[in-house]
Amino acid sequence: MKNVVHAACPHDCPDACGVLITVENGRATKIQGDPSHPITRGFLCAKVAKYLGRVYSTERVLYPMRRIGPKEPASAGRNSAGEGARAIPAGPPPAFKRITWDEALDEIAARFKTIVAEFGSEAILPYSYGGTLAVLNGSSMDRRFFHRLGASQLDRTICSTAGEEGLRSVIGVKLGTEPEQFRHSRYIIAWGANIHGNNVHLWPFIEEARRAGAKLIVIDPYRTRTAKCADWYLPINPGTDAALALAMMHVIINEHLYDADYVAKYTLGFEQLRDKVQEYPPEHVSKWTGISAADIARLAREYATTRPAVIRVNYGVQRSERGGMSTRSIAMLPCITGSWKEIGGGLQLSTSGAYGLNREALEGVELMDKALGRPARIVNMVELGKALNALDSPPVKALFVYNSNPAAVCPNHNEVVRGLRRSDLFTVVHEQFFTDTTDYADIVLPATTFFEHKDLQTGYGHYYLQISDQAIDPLGECRPNVEAFRALAQRMGFEDECFRQTVDEMIDTALDSGNPWLEEIDRHRLEQEKHVRLNFGGAGPRSAAPSRATVPGQTVSEQTVPPQDSQVQSFLPFACGNFRTPSGKAELYNERLKMQRLDPVADFVPPSESRHGQHAKVFPLELLARKADNFLNSTFSNLPSVQQMEEPGLLEINAVDARARGIADGDMVRVFNRRGELLLKARVDGAVQSGVVSARLNWAKLTTGSRNVNVLTSEKLTDMGNSATFYSVLVEVELSKPAC
Repeated sequence: MKNVVHAACPHDCPDACGVLITVENGRATKIQGDPSHPITRGFLCAKVAKYLGRVYSTERVLYPMRRIGPKEPASAGRNSAGEGARAIPAGPPPAFKRITWDEALDEIAARFKTIVAEFGSEAILPYSYGGTLAVLNGSSMDRRFFHRLGASQLDRTICSTAGEEGLRSVIGVKLGTEPEQFRHSRYIIAWGANIHGNNVHLWPFIEEARRAGAKLIVIDPYRTRTAKCADWYLPINPGTDAALALAMMHVIINEHLYDADYVAKYTLGFEQLRDKVQEYPPEHVSKWTGISAADIARLAREYATTRPAVIRVNYGVQRSERGGMSTRSIAMLPCITGSWKEIGGGLQLSTSGAYGLNREALEGVELMDKALGRPARIVNMVELGKALNALDSPPVKALFVYNSNPAAVCPNHNEVVRGLRRSDLFTVVHEQFFTDTTDYADIVLPATTFFEHKDLQTGYGHYYLQISDQAIDPLGECRPNVEAFRALAQRMGFEDECFRQTVDEMIDTALDSGNPWLEEIDRHRLEQEKHVRLNFGGAGPRSAAPSRATVPGQTVSEQTVPPQDSQVQSFLPFACGNFRTPSGKAELYNERLKMQRLDPVADFVPPSESRHGQHAKVFPLELLARKADNFLNSTFSNLPSVQQMEEPGLLEINAVDARARGIADGDMVRVFNRRGELLLKARVDGAVQSGVVSARLNWAKLTTGSRNVNVLTSEKLTDMGNSATFYSVLVEVELSKPAC
């Protein structure tokens, strides 16, 4: 028997690819991109193309496990992935013993009931994030369970909230330019966006635009894959993006290059912005950004006068102390140039605000009232180290981790691990592999991959909703999140009807939201068509196909218009204003920011951990704690086929800084600050400018000393959204002394 099943990749990537899985006699034998999907277009990234190796890896967690040994990193041996690469031996670590699901559920329920009785339900903390972005297994039955339990709420801020709040402060919603429209752009700015590395399905549209004469400009402190392909690369000092955007607006406004008609009709606060940007002339801003005044002026003029122009800004911009203000400042640019009204213009950070699913019904927020009679306390996930070691009233006595690997991805790694080692902390981890975090778990539960369950999939880089069908039976005794938390709710005695909903009923619930863009889209249609474009305006064909041509610089008078020779109407969310702000306009002045003690227009303040900050004399180098190009956060890090595409354990350093410290390419170096230290191999390759060094995220136990780059990062929060400041980190580097 052989058949092909349509699924959707749920990993934390804007592309949310449609995939086809070939199944023969119950075993998946092939995975490929869906050629009919207008964004995926038949190809997959290098990571997911190797997904069969992940599903059938000998390192999968296949059965529930109970700890019988100490909480410590599992030993890892070297493998063929290159110097410094390490592999986890196949099979469960010796610190664990296999048990049944009944035994695991009984033990979890008993421990939770004891903790609730002694400390209160808020002593239990769930911890999850983007291990899957699928709707049901990302946030549905799990949220219902913890809300009904009365557990502490997790503020899920680690990745994107600073940028999202910065964007919302201007346009009110997470919407942006369709990827299909990039083919019509003539000036494309990739701002903190490594498109070629982690948004690869946008790349063909950009290449199509470049063949038609478009220019690609990359603004990034690191010479990424995308920067190497750019027509013009502008290295920028970390955390200074707001200053650059304000200087660009200084030029655009003072030289009358803005769209006066669009500004007058659809923006609020232009006069205040005009006054504010006088404080940021290119000559002054150049000292912060490291970009010459002439290049700043050239960038501003080219952006404002080449039409249409689009900005692809990504979340790297907002991982600094002033990340929200950086994103806010960049988001103002298309508002003053009026590029929102052009096909191929505007800006894209996230498109996820379009889907408008019925999240409240899926997550059961009202269940907290039944448990506590009030909302439970909120714990910021960025501050997990603090929560595990210092939080009281009540202290965290139980941690339930799923869809995340906090022992690898959380900042201030040493404090996180210190908390996870607590003998009085009961930790449950629902996982596919024995990760850094399972090394500190008391109970490990086996989780399915997206091959092994059905789900609903949105995206944050396009506007297609998808059904992801189950391709194979779960391996071993793996269970999806939905079924694991359903079973645990039953063990806890929760009799609420919501815990008995089937997967199909939950999908129906999600789609029943009243969002007009979901009209005519139901589960049955999704099951038949597999991917469906959101219904912008209700016109156009039921099955979307990529647009083929348009007139460069074409403007519109309606929000949704068809380009010439097109089968699909282009979605232009703000062509005629209609911003989702209280004023209905793009808010260049936002009074509400005063409540956060922020400038209601915009400003630039150097991060405290930067070469312009107070600690630079002791630690003079700014560290970029980057994501690896071929992993996905910490996902895929342990797979040999993917490790072979990376060279782990490197510190990239500029030749000027290396010479000043007597460091040569290939030397082992000690990278340190007050939070911790790390041994890495120096790579002097021109990827960073002087004053900046870079190291990549990996699993801690796959790194020398069982420590990763997050031993150097802090729990300091961003200006908006209380997100992580992974790119506002100061360090010093020295030659490593040989061991005696």
